[in-house]
Amino acid sequence: MDVALELPRSVLLALWLGGDGAGRGPLLSAVQSDDEPHAVRYEPGSNEAIRDDVTTEPLSSLLDALEPGPRETATVLPAPGDLGATPAVVSAAATEAGEAVLVRTRHTCLVAVPVVERFGSDLEPGHLVTWEVTEVSDWRHAVHARTGTLAEAERDLQQGLIQVTEALQRLDVARWRPDAAESIVALRDIGLPTWRLPDGLDGRAVRVLTSAARLRAIVTLASQDDGAAVNLWQADQRSTALRDVDRLARRAMSAAATTLTV
Repeated sequence: MDVALELPRSVLLALWLGGDGAGRGPLLSAVQSDDEPHAVRYEPGSNEAIRDDVTTEPLSSLLDALEPGPRETATVLPAPGDLGATPAVVSAAATEAGEAVLVRTRHTCLVAVPVVERFGSDLEPGHLVTWEVTEVSDWRHAVHARTGTLAEAERDLQQGLIQVTEALQRLDVARWRPDAAESIVALRDIGLPTWRLPDGLDGRAVRVLTSAARLRAIVTLASQDDGAAVNLWQADQRSTALRDVDRLARRAMSAAATTLTV
């Protein structure tokens, strides 16, 4: 089974938008990857710099709409019951997508939620992605309060690794799904595709993103079946442990993709 580490599209977009003037071509290539070219849909009144008469435009139009100069960026990766710092106006859409990117310039605050439509076969899948952009109030203090620091995220990931290891032992993955066990072992030795990360990204951020992506991939593999659970209580305990690990990983990813000056 092929395994790979991936980052949510919102994390990638936040990393590139928060970088030091990265070129448009590398940004679009890194964020879009094998997807069809991304589109952007603007909600009416999202910003004076964004034309209300536009329904959809290429992803590059978002770069045109964001004024030159410093930007602050963040990512939210909400799940049901765990919205984090997700702006209320997009909470339902962002939770359904599992992600959103927040951007602030000198004069505006925006949130963009990727709506993904999958097509093709399991062997040759394709994705149509439309970013729905909405103007929101200043999100920085909510993100600062809910996301935490990179140092905290790195520490929490160590605890997450212990938790997921214990959960895998209780699940007895190697016995009931040898293919999943092999994939989990393989995940330990691979990293993120560096070409999708902006140059000059802080080394700790790369470590946190890699560890968080690895934990989320392990959780996905381990959650595909209840495994050796002998009763509903046991299955629920294992599911709870895996959800807790995923929450830690999501919070860590958000911390690594956040650039704030507050």
